[in-house]
Amino acid sequence: MSQHRAEAGSQRRYPFTTSIVIPAYNEGHGIAAVVERVHATLPEAEIVVVDDASADDTSAQARTAGARVIRHPVNRGNGAAVKTGIRRCSSEVVLLMDADGQMDPRYISSILDMIAEGYDMAVGARTRATQGDSLARRMGNHALDRLGAYLVEGEVRDLTSGYRAMRRDVIMEFIHLLPNRYSYPTTSTLALIKGGYSVGFVTIEGRRRGGGQSGQKLLKNGVRFGLIILRIISLFAPLRVYFPVALSMFALGMLSWLLNIFLLDPGRGLYIPNSALLLFVGSIIIFMFGLLAEQIAALRFQRRDP
Repeated sequence: MSQHRAEAGSQRRYPFTTSIVIPAYNEGHGIAAVVERVHATLPEAEIVVVDDASADDTSAQARTAGARVIRHPVNRGNGAAVKTGIRRCSSEVVLLMDADGQMDPRYISSILDMIAEGYDMAVGARTRATQGDSLARRMGNHALDRLGAYLVEGEVRDLTSGYRAMRRDVIMEFIHLLPNRYSYPTTSTLALIKGGYSVGFVTIEGRRRGGGQSGQKLLKNGVRFGLIILRIISLFAPLRVYFPVALSMFALGMLSWLLNIFLLDPGRGLYIPNSALLLFVGSIIIFMFGLLAEQIAALRFQRRDP
């Protein structure tokens, strides 16, 4: 898949209806420009702005620009706004993008082309240089991609990108798994791959947020990143993490036992020291927890065919 397609292709007709869902919170200063650019790129699409209880004039600006506006009475989080938009639109394909102007609408055609080619989800995968403002964030995103690929045993790129399109009937199967706050892009990508659907990736260039500093702090991001890691492990392939940990503990227990037999206390025969016993028991417990978690995770991805 080439990085760019001809911009004129953005005016092409697709064999499906499209809704563009834009979650927004206090984006009154720029939401109108985003809506106008999206409308100019894909005039036939329904544009839905989900205002997550903004304190400014986000709803009014979006409505004036021509978007259909759905407003939450209380702030429920970015993921909750995305889920509201998916549930309330009626098109066959839903395209998600942020309200802050960092996602260039010229890539809409490239993303929708992949859906037209038969993919169930197409993700706008940013280049490494545009995945974050700091080296730590870029390294964190890379680590998350590697972990995701390991868990679902397939290619993943830019798991934190919210710029994506998907078939609505497919994402509705997994909408209950999406969190209300953050990490809905990670969860949706891995859920579809784990569920056996086809996910493609389009290389895009991200755009910097204009004006002001990001309010995200290093500690807050670190805690959030850790929670995302734990969540995706629990949801998608717990045994692929639990089993290596259990095996490592068992191996350490064996090593402790053998050292005790041949080097540390050879006179006591096959006596098992407390350290080895704890490692043996711990490895069994972790393996059994992993096996149980794997069975629970598998139930989440049973196809709900009529």
